[in-house]
Amino acid sequence: MNPMREIRIEKVVLNIGCGGDLQKIERAEKLLKKITGREKVLITKSRKRSTFGIAKGKPIGVKVTLRKKDAEEFLKRAFSAIDNRLKASFFDEEGNFSFGIKEYIDLPGIKYDPSIGMLGLDVCVTLERPGFRIKRRKIQRRKIPKEHRISKEEAMEWVKKKFGVEIEP
Repeated sequence: MNPMREIRIEKVVLNIGCGGDLQKIERAEKLLKKITGREKVLITKSRKRSTFGIAKGKPIGVKVTLRKKDAEEFLKRAFSAIDNRLKASFFDEEGNFSFGIKEYIDLPGIKYDPSIGMLGLDVCVTLERPGFRIKRRKIQRRKIPKEHRISKEEAMEWVKKKFGVEIEP
């Protein structure tokens, strides 16, 4: 197989929306640090004035971005939390996919912490191929050609092969 056609994980973003509740944001921050072992957790802020009654610039959630080995290891744990099953509707046309974990205690190796309480999280996975740098580079930025993009079907096939995940229609 052509090495330029290989699909790989660009990043995995873990997100917990808290809707402006400051205590929940602190608990979510603690949870993401516990799950990922990272020190830095990004607090997301509202962008527009009065997003669902929240003023612009107010904290509304927390997120962490994982890349390379960390992303792959976390994905294996996350798939086991959802019984290695994904719906076809979780994939978008660019080949990326996302799913939710209802309760963090579903993740293997994570025990309930009373100081955190019960929280769920969203897992968003972005896939790429070698050569996708052209869409991010500073000089001569270009669009990814149609034949080099990752289709929904290719992404589903890759997830099946790499992680042994069952795809439900």
